[in-house]
Amino acid sequence: MRVLLTGSSGWLGRYLAPLLSQNGHRVVGVDVVPGTHTQIVGTVADRALVDRTMADHGIEAIIHGGALHKPDIVRYPRQAFIDVNVTGTLNLIEAAVAAGNDRFLFTSTTSLMVRADVRAGAGDAGAWWMDEDFGPLEPRNIYGITKLAAEQACRLVHREHGINVAILRTGRFFPEDDDTHAVPSGPNLKANELLHRRLTVEDAAAAHLAALEAAPTICCDTFILSAPPPFGREDAAELARDAPAVIARYFPDAARLYAHAGWVLPDRIERVYDPSRAERRFGWRARTDFGSVLTALAKGGPLPIAHDPAYTSPIVAQEREACTS
Repeated sequence: MRVLLTGSSGWLGRYLAPLLSQNGHRVVGVDVVPGTHTQIVGTVADRALVDRTMADHGIEAIIHGGALHKPDIVRYPRQAFIDVNVTGTLNLIEAAVAAGNDRFLFTSTTSLMVRADVRAGAGDAGAWWMDEDFGPLEPRNIYGITKLAAEQACRLVHREHGINVAILRTGRFFPEDDDTHAVPSGPNLKANELLHRRLTVEDAAAAHLAALEAAPTICCDTFILSAPPPFGREDAAELARDAPAVIARYFPDAARLYAHAGWVLPDRIERVYDPSRAERRFGWRARTDFGSVLTALAKGGPLPIAHDPAYTSPIVAQEREACTS
């Protein structure tokens, strides 16, 4: 299948493009900055560029992974988010319909589910249990607002034209340090997040491949992508009070292994993302989870999570280079 992949120079793109190729797909990468897997440099906000790319390359399916993200809020005005995240998405899915494509994948984010009360902490029942039916949705910044608007645009075009749409709300998979949490930091924080809100970039790429191939059976649906939490909804109240006690029931060796590594377990877990719908509907389940980290710690092997505090997105790297040249 000839697949148009946006965001092909980014963190997800560098894993997803080769995975698609390895599975027999011909990938045409589009990004605003050059990259190994990018054939066309330009913005999806340019409808003429999108239409030309579709025609020139005979595109049969689109995976729209490109976007302005939360860290970009300090660098770009709100209008840029609307142009790229909303108009760009509409340009792509309308072009897919015009070309007779039968499937469209949109990479969204769990961030749009984090209302002010969710961000403030646990709810009355303890940790928020967040599946695809969680609502109402009231995104807290322009990033979440535009991603939600883009989701709605995809649903609208599906209703009007019948194109199969998979909306993939990814949990965290970035390699750099968190921009708000200083303690714990680095791999310790990422390992903790695998309990409830993170996945590896490799698993995110695998989910996109699985959704692409299953799209005709999906029709139009939304999916949370995250490592499977070991907890059940019945643990929600205790997770918000004493997360180490709950973790100990599922992973008796966790405290010892963490202490040996000089790490700390979370005192509280106040929200849990539930990715089970993706497994039920198209067979994807993250291969790396919290247990994978404990196994690596026990064996003294490499951690199964990418951590690169020096990582910068390609667009930021390009801007810095331009400023110093």
